[in-house]
Amino acid sequence: MATVESNWARVSADLRQELKETLDQAEIKRLHEKKPWIHLLVALRQFFFLAAATWLLIRFGQPLVVLPAALLSGFTVFNFTVLLHEQLHSLIFRSRRPLLNGFLGQLYASWSGISCSQFTRWHLDHHAQLGTEDLDPKRHHLSPKINRRLIKIAYFTPALFFIYFRAAARENATYPPELKRKIARERITTIGGHLLAQAALLFFGSGAIWFRAYCLPVFFIFPVAFAINRIGQHYNIKEDDPAGWTTWIRGSWFWDFLFINSNYHLEHHYYPGIPFYNLPRLQRILQPVYLRHGMTPHSYPELLYGYLVLNNAPHTDWDFA
Repeated sequence: MATVESNWARVSADLRQELKETLDQAEIKRLHEKKPWIHLLVALRQFFFLAAATWLLIRFGQPLVVLPAALLSGFTVFNFTVLLHEQLHSLIFRSRRPLLNGFLGQLYASWSGISCSQFTRWHLDHHAQLGTEDLDPKRHHLSPKINRRLIKIAYFTPALFFIYFRAAARENATYPPELKRKIARERITTIGGHLLAQAALLFFGSGAIWFRAYCLPVFFIFPVAFAINRIGQHYNIKEDDPAGWTTWIRGSWFWDFLFINSNYHLEHHYYPGIPFYNLPRLQRILQPVYLRHGMTPHSYPELLYGYLVLNNAPHTDWDFA
């Protein structure tokens, strides 16, 4: 299989040279340092959140308990994909731990029913082919092709699962047979786990408990978390400048906590080898670079307004519009 040239490596040469000349490289090196204990503590916190939220959803049926517990559960399920993202970039351990790293990848992937191998290949291709319309799988298969509000809103609903798995299937069709088989095995395992969890809730509980503890967080809250997070990635960009091909999201304690720093997507694309807990510091260091390139910081409410109310098209310059 022929190797496809990385579009990002080609177009970002000047930007990478600018970063090298502008930033304190000793500080950048420090930010690359991995602290496994931080990652593992955050992972344990997420498991605690999921367990506590699930217990509340099983035990109580009052809306004042169900709504916040479902929100916590749904966003936590989404955030396991954030931890998976750290795993695929090898940002957990200081040295190679293939067995443990692989185990964590499968564990994190299981909560959203996806394949760890598919997510890894998909995401690394996205990094390499950022800026292309057909080689970047996120943009080519997952971004709305028709700029209509109803289509965009569908991404915030259970329809997201049909959209995502159809996109993944189309991209999978281009993969080598061995990788396809591995992805199929992983997907059967993760989906099987979800079916067993649902069966247990129905058998030991009831239909109402099944809906509260599984359907509400997974099918209704998870898509909202996914769609909000994705709006802050590459939808409002500077089309003529690779430095601005990712949206600059203003740091915020609320969104940092809610998305485990995955809201620092711009910083991650500049330095994909820096762990999530060092990205807020990296943003502060990079701000003079952003301003020099004429970039503007945004918040998620601003982006939601621009995307759904003003109906701005994804992957375009909304500031100019």
